[in-house]
Amino acid sequence: MALSRIWSAFIIIAIIAASFTCLFSGNGNDIYSRMVVGKAGDTTHTKQVDSVTLSSKIAAALITSKEYKDGDIEYVKTADNKILTFRVQSADGVLSTCKNAVDICIGLIGVMALFMGFMAIADKAGGIRFLSRIIGPFFSKLFPDVPKDHPAFGHMMLNFSANLLGLDNAATPFGIKAMESLQEINPDKETASNAQIMFLCLHASGLTLIPVSIIAARAKLGAANPTDIFIPCMIATFVATIAAMLIVSYKQKIKVFQPLILGWVLGLSSLIALLVIYVNRLSHDSMDSFSGMLSNGIILLIFLLIILGGLYKKIDIFDSFVEGAKGGFETAVKIIPYLVGMLVAISMLRTSGIFDIIINGVTHLFAAIGFDTRFVQGIPTALIKPLSGSGARGMMIDTMKASGPDSFAGRLSCILQGSSDTTFYVVAVYFGAVSIKNTRYSIGAMLLADFVGIVTAIGLAYLFFGSAAY
Repeated sequence: MALSRIWSAFIIIAIIAASFTCLFSGNGNDIYSRMVVGKAGDTTHTKQVDSVTLSSKIAAALITSKEYKDGDIEYVKTADNKILTFRVQSADGVLSTCKNAVDICIGLIGVMALFMGFMAIADKAGGIRFLSRIIGPFFSKLFPDVPKDHPAFGHMMLNFSANLLGLDNAATPFGIKAMESLQEINPDKETASNAQIMFLCLHASGLTLIPVSIIAARAKLGAANPTDIFIPCMIATFVATIAAMLIVSYKQKIKVFQPLILGWVLGLSSLIALLVIYVNRLSHDSMDSFSGMLSNGIILLIFLLIILGGLYKKIDIFDSFVEGAKGGFETAVKIIPYLVGMLVAISMLRTSGIFDIIINGVTHLFAAIGFDTRFVQGIPTALIKPLSGSGARGMMIDTMKASGPDSFAGRLSCILQGSSDTTFYVVAVYFGAVSIKNTRYSIGAMLLADFVGIVTAIGLAYLFFGSAAY
């Protein structure tokens, strides 16, 4: 019911906001068309502006290049020295979003088939249960409802490991397999169990060791030191993960201050700290090389160990792979309705103008109380991140293009992008894969952990880069 209410609220709020824009904004006469048939990159409207009203940065750019892009607005200087602005739509409309959602699921089919095929081999060879026995003592404290040495522990460990290494394509099939394993022991098949909620909240916090894609984007846009956001990103996502664990533990009355849990958390923290110290000493190119070698090397090692285990146990390896791969295909197709529904509601929110209303309100509020409002420039990334990973990435890049990758706003948007995962995408895919209808308090817990990550990211941006230029 919680997911149903949130989904309905998204659509209702989007339509009300769009109607308000249509009635009271001079540029809102085509907003309904943009929401339904619009495409990202479409020019929504053009306006002539007086060059006197332009900032010095935009004016200087137009002198040398005749055009300048600031977020979703492009300034163009014509032959007769007039300044035109072209505002571009930043998100697809409903119809394009439906196609994109299906494309995402189709794109998942190959990856899901591959990894679920290998997991089927590992399961028959006893590898998943072996991994479950290793991490069972720790996970049994966080997941008290899951039987000792249950295969779900192994699947969850693989998912968390893939997330930590930034392997999104591998994390999704591992995570879906974990949800399916937990669904087998779920007494109410339509209601999320405590174990499923704990797992999904930890997953959605998005703990990642090296934010490779963010560093690459900074390097491409000419940042002086593309890796300078590495430590703030690592701290922000780690704090969000700990917050998710504490929030769900409080709801489920799990005592987290136990020697075993504290020992594992402190041990993981120490390991991450050592890796952070090592990686922070590397150059950008060396960091890319190390990250690729570590991440992809571990995937290949897993494949090798699974095949060797299957040979040792004398199972029919290829038939086991095919059997598992079929399940991956079925799961990828099964989540299409859930993903279409969620992404359409998110698209309507983004194209309705509701984010502009929120951002303007936050700016005026903090300006009125005399607070530094530089952080507001990162709010679009923070707002879109729980809704759309690609949308947040686009917003991060737009912010760096508009303000500069080494500006406070540019760095803050990068830290916000790396502070958590995409909550509503995770909910749609993972709960949809096991046909959960009642998500209970899981979305609220995830969003609260996201909020902790956002606040932490803003605080870290001021701590590390507070003196950066606007």
